[in-house]
Amino acid sequence: MTIAFSVILIITSLLMVLLVLLHKGKGGGLSDLFGGGISSSLGQSSVVERNLDRITIVTGIIWFISIVVLGILDKH
Repeated sequence: MTIAFSVILIITSLLMVLLVLLHKGKGGGLSDLFGGGISSSLGQSSVVERNLDRITIVTGIIWFISIVVLGILDKH
């Protein structure tokens, strides 16, 4: 059980690094390579950026849960 959550933690950690790097910063980001720089003229975020936000949040939640579960398993 511990090995499975350790693998999940490693995968989500690497995925979080990648997803954070893909986010658009002040001067653009790596997300521009995948069409993230295309947004509407009203200043709203693009569909790609909103989906990237959702994926990052879900990955962060899974990452956090795996850390908590590993901490609980480590105590027992």
